[in-house]
Amino acid sequence: MLSFIHSQSLSSVAGLVKMGLVLGCLQVDQSTVAIKEVFGKYDEILEPGCHCVPWFFGNQIAGYLSLRVQQLDVRCETKTKDNVFVTVVASIQYRALAEKAFDAFYKLSNTREQIQAYVFDVIRATVPKMELDTSFEQKNEIGKAVEEELEKAMSAYGYEIVQTLIVDIEPDERVKRAMNEINAAARLRAASTDKAEAEKILLIKKAEGEAESKYLSGLGIARQRQAIVDGLRDSVLAFSENVPGTTSKDVMDMVLVTQYFDTLKEIGASSKSNSVFIPHGPAAVKDVASQIRDGLLQGNAAQS
Repeated sequence: MLSFIHSQSLSSVAGLVKMGLVLGCLQVDQSTVAIKEVFGKYDEILEPGCHCVPWFFGNQIAGYLSLRVQQLDVRCETKTKDNVFVTVVASIQYRALAEKAFDAFYKLSNTREQIQAYVFDVIRATVPKMELDTSFEQKNEIGKAVEEELEKAMSAYGYEIVQTLIVDIEPDERVKRAMNEINAAARLRAASTDKAEAEKILLIKKAEGEAESKYLSGLGIARQRQAIVDGLRDSVLAFSENVPGTTSKDVMDMVLVTQYFDTLKEIGASSKSNSVFIPHGPAAVKDVASQIRDGLLQGNAAQS
């Protein structure tokens, strides 16, 4: 039942449309104007809405003109100043002006081809003055030059250039590959320089640290030796005062023998020490003391 009613409704609408056409009634859509002629001669511009065009009096619609913004993408191949062939992709946004609908409809037979010709002319006159890198940087300037030229040319035909965009500049594939390699090499060179600078700073800091460490170690050893000397002096003086009849030599021999036994004790207690073979016996202690004392006397003589 519903399908029957729907088919009947469509039939009624179709019948009304046919009746309207027979009576000369037509509809002009929004953002569109219709060009009305009488016996082949321009008569008027019909705005959006319903109009009566009695065909039996010689009235007819020559065509329709859209007032919406349209877009035309143009690909133009040209050469830069440094002899690199590139393809420039331009996007042209344009529209017909309602107040100049007569010019837009009657003066141009193919609007898109006309715009494309002007775009080719401007791009091939502008890009060859630039090098490849400059053309990438001045895309906006190229777009402005194309837009200005189109605006002057197309305004006489009833069209407005809304905007001109240089969407892309495409060099040859081999040129793009070479540019990428150059960029990669430059980045690697910069990375190597930064790495070398970092290693240089590390070496300098390490050397400064070692120098400071050795300086402080030297200060520590000097203070240690000074403390040993002061301790030995105090020990000799105290022993001489408390034990009558002893000389400084006797005290030094006793101190050296004590340090000798302490050294043997530390060597035996250390788990990481290697075996040390030295002559040892009651008479060896005297020899060791004599050797140490002679070494000290020779060192003092060499310093003086």
